[in-house]
Amino acid sequence: MFDWHAHFIRDALGYIALTTACLMGLVLYSPRLLLQDYPPAIQLVVAPRTTGEKRLSLVLGLPLICVLIGFPVYATFTAFRETDPQFLWVWTYASGIAFAFNLWDWLVIDWIVFCAITPRWLVVPGTEGHPAYQDYFFHFRGFLIGSVFSVVLGAAAAGTVLTMKGSLGRALLSILSR
Repeated sequence: MFDWHAHFIRDALGYIALTTACLMGLVLYSPRLLLQDYPPAIQLVVAPRTTGEKRLSLVLGLPLICVLIGFPVYATFTAFRETDPQFLWVWTYASGIAFAFNLWDWLVIDWIVFCAITPRWLVVPGTEGHPAYQDYFFHFRGFLIGSVFSVVLGAAAAGTVLTMKGSLGRALLSILSR
């Protein structure tokens, strides 16, 4: 019998680990690459990102985008590869994986690391000690937006997975089964 709980927990933890690694890689390289995701009060006290920073943010952020969108599709496809599930089950699974990271991002990355600890590597140069680093409501708002994103991403992933389970899915299954 297939253990859905263990499979989901493994997928959710994998998603959290991969997205966190990509996100931290960007911030460690330069917090300015994610300046658009910092509270507006911080953005106002530093120069806008240069064209080079915007381009670098896009190039270095591509793995994060691929993981954010691709992992829920892959994980959901592999979870349901040998069943013929209803859309609602697939949507719930994919949304749950995305929501797990959203919850982690809000409570651990945003509230604990960003707001409570605020390590030096996270601080944009020129904003040291700025009170906006403790703007908990800004991050709660981001959590609410991320919750909607989780539901939408789950629906898109479910539609993709159920489409892939057709003839394309059978071809992919033969590759994955090797």
